[in-house]
Amino acid sequence: MPAPTAPTKTYPTKKKDDIPYPVRINRYLALTGVSTRRGAEELIVKGKVTINNRVAVLTDRVLQGDEVVVKGYKPKSYRYIVYNKKRGILTHSEKGHHDRSIADIFPVSGVYPIGRLDKESEGLIILTDDGRITERLLSPRFNHEKEYLVTVQEHLKNEMIEAMERGIVIEDGPTKPCRIVKKGPSMISMTITEGRKHQIRRMLSAVGGTVIALKRVRIMNITLGSLAPGAYRDLKGAEKDEFLSSLGL
Repeated sequence: MPAPTAPTKTYPTKKKDDIPYPVRINRYLALTGVSTRRGAEELIVKGKVTINNRVAVLTDRVLQGDEVVVKGYKPKSYRYIVYNKKRGILTHSEKGHHDRSIADIFPVSGVYPIGRLDKESEGLIILTDDGRITERLLSPRFNHEKEYLVTVQEHLKNEMIEAMERGIVIEDGPTKPCRIVKKGPSMISMTITEGRKHQIRRMLSAVGGTVIALKRVRIMNITLGSLAPGAYRDLKGAEKDEFLSSLGL
């Protein structure tokens, strides 16, 4: 009796409007949750991927309506961790820096931070071994919300807040509209859908504000809550399901 063959799976299992067709086959497999781009390239080189019953090659592009099949694919189990980064810690090690980074102090191996918080900022960082979520979470075209508590040196005037909410021109171009809730004379809650380098600090500077404290408290449906500085928790249950579903996984 012949040995059972590994399952064959077709992707995407449901249509996703956010796939920018035509798209390179390796990026398509990453966007649809099969693999990272590098892992997808290995599958393609090994002849494990077909497009409309033809074995795919690395230069192929997927068109809307194409049938993409990955032979023998079995979903991998990934870990997602919610971490409260302390002020003074780098998100990633940088050449020439002697400051500690998350990798130097985090007790769980095999996971890495998605996105950045600068050294002087604190708060929510997601760590994972799932490379599929990087582009889905960080690309501004997906409009995923990130919320920050910001304290400035000056009293914030209504016209300063309104200018930032409409979108304001900074060095690398205009920002997208954002949502701001005033928490006190010098404190605001700021929700943005971008993630440019030092974006919030530059936005406040453009309207005459000087940031003295910045803390990220939410990414999409994930909140920092009462998690202490330097502490972490596993993302699981309904919270994890909602997060991955919102990323199309």
